[in-house]
Amino acid sequence: MNARMTHPEEWRECRVALPAHQNWLVLDLRSEKPEAWAHTLAGQHLGGDVPQQWHEAFAADLLWYWGAAVRQGALCAAVLAPQDGPVVASYTVRELTVPAESRTVTAFRAEAECAPGPYFGDGQVLTEVELPLGPALRVHRQEPTDPEADSGTVVEGIAHYVLPRRYPTALECRLLWTSLGLGAELVKVADELADSLRLV
Repeated sequence: MNARMTHPEEWRECRVALPAHQNWLVLDLRSEKPEAWAHTLAGQHLGGDVPQQWHEAFAADLLWYWGAAVRQGALCAAVLAPQDGPVVASYTVRELTVPAESRTVTAFRAEAECAPGPYFGDGQVLTEVELPLGPALRVHRQEPTDPEADSGTVVEGIAHYVLPRRYPTALECRLLWTSLGLGAELVKVADELADSLRLV
């Protein structure tokens, strides 16, 4: 998965190696006709022998994830959908606007520790890690999609806040999923994706 950039001048592409044995669908964030793109990708993913309402629903899901990635200014994004099945996880990489004095893992940890929650399971787990691209803060948590609601969907996710050694910038790499039974597998995937991240 590649994303072409024009700024900053020091690097041009963000690259992530999506696991080949899984069915990842790359979101075309530069598409000028996202509805047509979503329907084309839905057709390729589901095949022609499915009810039209399945096709429409999957295309709508793709558009939702596409819109969310575009709104947050993602450099690249993809969704994980088993063959002929629905989306079970989403992955985005975005560049963060962070003052130079705050581009430290310690600052990222302090900000994460102040996040209000609520969190479920083991709470919010913060780990400092070394990635090939540079040092990072790894944040693993489960939280409600709507903190104000009495009940609702719980989303689990792992975010890596990365400080590339060669470039004066910061990146957020985030894998999110709502099928909590897939957590053990997707935790490993999140770490693999972060390890593969490159700026070129």
